[in-house]
Parts: sequence; structure tokens; C-alpha cells
Amino acid sequence: MTGALFTLTFAVAAPFWALMILLPRWSVTARVIGSPLVVAPVLAIYAILVIPALGAVLPAVASPTLDGVRDLLGTADGAAAAWAHMIAFDLFVGRWAWLDSRERGVPALVMAPVLVLTILLGPIGLAAYLAVRTRWARPAGGATPAPEHLG
Repeated sequence: MTGALFTLTFAVAAPFWALMILLPRWSVTARVIGSPLVVAPVLAIYAILVIPALGAVLPAVASPTLDGVRDLLGTADGAAAAWAHMIAFDLFVGRWAWLDSRERGVPALVMAPVLVLTILLGPIGLAAYLAVRTRWARPAGGATPAPEHLG
């Protein structure tokens, strides 16, 4: 079951990435990506993997050591859970960057490689977007969105 969940993790996230990268101007994309619930399928997979293993996971994350984290991630269940964790956060960050870029008017051709970087190398994609967004000011009167807007 772990292998199937590992494979399913990216499969349930990929359509959202495809919308943001390939169809950024489609009205359906804005409606779908506008909801923070796009990460819900991946979160469900993460919960299925982590909740039964809380006895092993909590000590490893509450008081982390390199050896403890290595041992946790060195199992199929641990690697699959870590993968779901990464995919969920990468998708959430990608979603935020996409929404923010739309407000700022960042061209889709600029955002596509940034979003691909976010899929492949999450924190580097985030850093790339933080650098890119400085070149496009938020429209006049466009205060920072409230947390509920960003999800």
C-alpha cells in the first residue's frame, strides 16, 4: 500500500500544477487554484501514512536528531510520508506564488519556470519567486492579502 500511496501523491497534485503552468489564464484555473483545498488530497495521503506511525514519528520530530530523522526516512513508510509532506508544501507554496503573481501581473512565461523549480526543488522555486516578485509591484490599493485569501 505504501508504494501505491507514494505514486498517488504526485498524481493527485499534478493536475493543479498543470493548470497553473499550462493554463494560467483559464477562468477554471483561477477558480480551482483559488481554493486552499487543492492540497487536501495530498494531505489525506500524508495522514494515512503518518497517523498509524505517530508513535515513531512524534519522537523523531519533537526532538530531532540527524540519526533519528535518517532512521525515520530510511523506511518505505517514512520516505512516502516525507514525499507527501514535500508535495503538499510545494503545492501550497506554488499556489501562493501563482496567486500573488496574478495580482502583480507577472507574465505567465516568467512564472512557468518558477513553478517548475518549485515542483522539483521547492525552496529554490520559492527563492526564485521571491526574487522575481520584486520586479512587479502590487497594483495601487493592493494591500497584502489577508491570510484567509491565501489559504
